[in-house]
Amino acid sequence: MQAPTRVAGRPASTTRRAVLAWAATAPVARAFAQTAADPLPSWHDGPARARILAFVESVTRSGGPEFVPPPARVAVFDNDGTLWAEQPVYVQAFFIADRVRAMAATRPEWKTTEPYASLLRGDLRALAAGGEKALAQLAMATHAGMSADAFSRIVEDWIATARHPKTGRLFTEMVYAPMLELIGHLHGHGFSCWIVSGGGIEFMRPWTERIYGIPPERVIGSSVKTRYELRGGVPTLMRLPEVDFVDDKAGKPVGIQRHVGRRPIAAFGNSDGDLQMLQWTAAGPGPRLAAIVRHTDAQREWAYDRASKIGRLDRALDEAGTRGWTVIDMQRDWRRVFAFEPR
Repeated sequence: MQAPTRVAGRPASTTRRAVLAWAATAPVARAFAQTAADPLPSWHDGPARARILAFVESVTRSGGPEFVPPPARVAVFDNDGTLWAEQPVYVQAFFIADRVRAMAATRPEWKTTEPYASLLRGDLRALAAGGEKALAQLAMATHAGMSADAFSRIVEDWIATARHPKTGRLFTEMVYAPMLELIGHLHGHGFSCWIVSGGGIEFMRPWTERIYGIPPERVIGSSVKTRYELRGGVPTLMRLPEVDFVDDKAGKPVGIQRHVGRRPIAAFGNSDGDLQMLQWTAAGPGPRLAAIVRHTDAQREWAYDRASKIGRLDRALDEAGTRGWTVIDMQRDWRRVFAFEPR
């Protein structure tokens, strides 16, 4: 990985140790963190790559006019569609479906009760007709009524074996190599990288450090209410069937303020659900980078934007053009898409 000889306030050896520590926690990304000649080898030379590298260089150049101290180098990333694939549906939706099937044996009433019945029959059209209310009901039934530790174990077991229906790859292999490289490049230049997703915070936390090198305390997401209880004399955090916070759209800047306490200087998203996060990041003083991953590659991934029900990119794409945000065109800007593809 290309790294500065010195980050202000930190000797070069400290920066190098930080990069190696990141590599050790993210096996999928380790090769990228150790790349010396080219910090973004999975990217084509082009405006998007050039703007990203120039931004990082300018805010980390000690004594430069746009220098940003390390504590303020905050970068935020949406997850679904920005760091890993979100088609044909969000990964967490597959998790919910598998949980309903696994739990149905002890809940025979689900066979005749919606929206469970439609899911168990595989009737996706009827399930979709239930809208967000049906999805919320399924999420509460499969995500609550247990301790936080128990839920974490369920997620860990599922994510270790669950595979994408199209590629047959583990979902954790459906991550974007160029974005892994970008996270590594930012870590190596004194940035703190955060995930800010509409997905469940406790669904992501068990595996983000292993896959992205982003620890659980730097994951922001939607959540259910949680209550402290003594169960058999044992302190326990119980997950309740009530929504606590939805980290999507206008909720994303709120979630960032709650968890980070600083306005990011860089934000990466891929849909209208990220618009407010991008707006809020770009509106701050000093140097800013707002970037959108646009899915344009139907051969290597999927091509979708304005008309898609999953990851719709419409208003945010228009605003990117108006405000001069960076649009990362997957087909044009990425040499390869997934981390499992040969270099």
